[in-house]
Amino acid sequence: MKRTLIANLNENEESRISGWAIKIRNTKYMYFIMLKDRTGIIQVSVDKENNKDICEKLEGILADSIIEFTGKMQLSEYVKQGGKEFIPTSINIISSSQASPLEENANIDTRLNYRWIDLRSEKNNLMLKVQSKLVESMKNYLCENDFTEIHTPKLLGAASESGSDVFEVKYFDRSAYLAQSPQFYKQMAIASGLERVFEVGPAFRAENSNTNRHATEFTSFDIEFAYIDSYEDVMDLEEDLIIYSLTKIKETYGDKIKELFNEDIIIPKKPFPRIKLNDLYNELHNRYNYEIPTEDVGDMNAQTEKLTYQFAKEVYNSEFIFVTDFSKTKRAFYHMRENDTPLGYDLIWKGTEITTGAQREHRYDVLKKQCDEKGLGKDVEFYLQFFKYGCPAHGGFAIGIDRFIMLLLNIPSVKEEMFIFRGPNRLTP
Repeated sequence: MKRTLIANLNENEESRISGWAIKIRNTKYMYFIMLKDRTGIIQVSVDKENNKDICEKLEGILADSIIEFTGKMQLSEYVKQGGKEFIPTSINIISSSQASPLEENANIDTRLNYRWIDLRSEKNNLMLKVQSKLVESMKNYLCENDFTEIHTPKLLGAASESGSDVFEVKYFDRSAYLAQSPQFYKQMAIASGLERVFEVGPAFRAENSNTNRHATEFTSFDIEFAYIDSYEDVMDLEEDLIIYSLTKIKETYGDKIKELFNEDIIIPKKPFPRIKLNDLYNELHNRYNYEIPTEDVGDMNAQTEKLTYQFAKEVYNSEFIFVTDFSKTKRAFYHMRENDTPLGYDLIWKGTEITTGAQREHRYDVLKKQCDEKGLGKDVEFYLQFFKYGCPAHGGFAIGIDRFIMLLLNIPSVKEEMFIFRGPNRLTP
């Protein structure tokens, strides 16, 4: 008999089910086991008097054990779990569990030490399913719009973008570096004639940051496309992508997200509000008496992002807002400029930056000048080659998948959102 998933059980039909025993209650006359698989939970009810063989095998079995039952599902008005219970005729203990090392309110570090157990909760299972739906939705949208998925190398012969914040690793008889992003290779794909590309994959940042939104390894969803007229085209595509993806998440998991996370999925409307950075500074000063610290002038910091979200909600009733016109000293050398101002943006959502996007500089002579201005030299010589033989105007952006889901579900820290977290002080499990 093949295994039947809990959601597919039919009344009074002989079935075999298996899953986690998330709770076992032993009463005078009955055993009650809450059994969970990927589709749901059902109560297994065992009458002790008529099922002595089953009860003997259940003796001493703890929650988190993997158990298989054969029997029939019946409807019962006395059962809270959807009005259904499973009446077994046989049992097979697939894997018995020891007592869990995780207490109900364990701190985050203890939970991360036993992450595989922590992830068994219904909330965490849903969190990862929502993450999967986000990636699936974004990929589907892009494929429907003639984008090609690429897979770029993560081991590089030179430090990408700059010589700081990269991990150096031994590579046979020389050094290599873990990629901060696929930026250079996305642009190489544009120079190869692909026109529209995307990648979802790991990125590495050697930042000694211990905040709720930083990690040394994370999943980045990167997009680049050619024949654009302006960085406005890049913002326009990102709006469509986010609206499409949030709509798919809401359709699939909206009710469950509300039940377990008490969060409503709000679908934004186009166009997202846009504001220039200096105009934003003035608004934040006039409304909240906020002055940007001297070292952050030309850019944003965490406090600026929080107030920008407040401003967007109050003025535009929007959770999203684009900020443009950053200082060239605060932006990457490959951003195209107009009147010495980078043609790019940050997208702020719920008080946090989720995207930096831009139109790229595609003219070799201008790009080399901007590269020299930043003092990058030999580290980007290979990259500059992409633009010597013709390259169309193009632009793109990246979305951090983990940060996006953290904000969507209002999870306190990216540590709790990621499948396995990597930070300055954590390399296990």
